[in-house]
Amino acid sequence: MSIESNWGWATFSSGHRWAGLGVVACSILVLLVAPVAASVLLSVDEALKLAFPDCDVHRHSVFLTEAEMSAASELAGHPRSRALVIRYVAVRDDERSGTAYFDTHRVRTLDETIMVVVKPDGTIGRIEVVSFSEPPDYLPREGWYRQFDGRVLDDELELDRGIRAVTGATLTANATTSTARRVLAVHEVIEGRSDEP
Repeated sequence: MSIESNWGWATFSSGHRWAGLGVVACSILVLLVAPVAASVLLSVDEALKLAFPDCDVHRHSVFLTEAEMSAASELAGHPRSRALVIRYVAVRDDERSGTAYFDTHRVRTLDETIMVVVKPDGTIGRIEVVSFSEPPDYLPREGWYRQFDGRVLDDELELDRGIRAVTGATLTANATTSTARRVLAVHEVIEGRSDEP
């Protein structure tokens, strides 16, 4: 399983007399209309192996009810727009090692996808950037993400509280923090069900 990006294509036709200008115009047009390809840092499988070495990982599709979406939104302090949640439950020796969620969201004008791992005790195990479409300057350093490890869904899981802001990458930091809150809230709601593994 991998994350793929799509490229837009433009075509241009012209008479032979203007062929040279046509090639230049076509090249400029392609540069203007083609979206920037996402920089895929890890495939889904690679991210899961990194998070859960020597584990069996099972993919589950969960549909949240309206009431569950409202409850998750209230817990997170951020709206949840999708009812479908895909989660990956890792098991080793018949015991759960953790659950991973992949979230794709807008940073500034382009998307990023991050994996948020929730440990069995409900704390964040790790956050990994899987793909990032914005310029690399907007991507915080690896060490910045480690401050999420062990965090719970509380008032400290906010920028300028328990989470340090990043100069030059404020939008990415804000998007990551919001995603961490949403994932923990959704995880709590799903874990409250009696029928979930």
